[in-house]
Amino acid sequence: MLRRFINRITGRTVPPTFDGKLEPDEYVIAWCEVKSGGHLVATSWGLWLPGSRRVGWHLISKATWGGGGFELIEAVEETAAGDAVVLADLPPVRYVLLNSGKLPDVVHTRVTKSITSRHRQELPGGGAWFVQRKVPGQDGVVLQVRPDPGTSPEAVERVAREVAVKLRLMADGSSQ
Repeated sequence: MLRRFINRITGRTVPPTFDGKLEPDEYVIAWCEVKSGGHLVATSWGLWLPGSRRVGWHLISKATWGGGGFELIEAVEETAAGDAVVLADLPPVRYVLLNSGKLPDVVHTRVTKSITSRHRQELPGGGAWFVQRKVPGQDGVVLQVRPDPGTSPEAVERVAREVAVKLRLMADGSSQ
């Protein structure tokens, strides 16, 4: 009984079938049951998917809610370009939620708050978004680059390296 009370006030309450292992300073914000089985669990570090795999807030490209369904587009780190990370989006996954509660709002807020700045740059063959994001459990921010399909990979990596160097120099200059 005391354990349940402590878990509730410390944010450690998880669904009964949750098999994930929370980090020591990770806490649960919201969760809901998924019609096909399992749960979506929003924590301070990211969104746990059915099957107990966490996607960090900084790796959620897009999350939309509508018509009883929650669609998630997860990004993967494809390559490094200096201090920048080039991302690729996975195909969207749709979850039908039995009782969404505050989960969609929590996901929207957490994904939005992970972004510290964003800029669109046109490049040969398309363009790319350059986004600085906070990474849960780490200090500082990471520069992520999400190119449009067809954008020159060489141009993306070259510009990403240049931007990362400029950002590092700006950060070093402001800390002196």
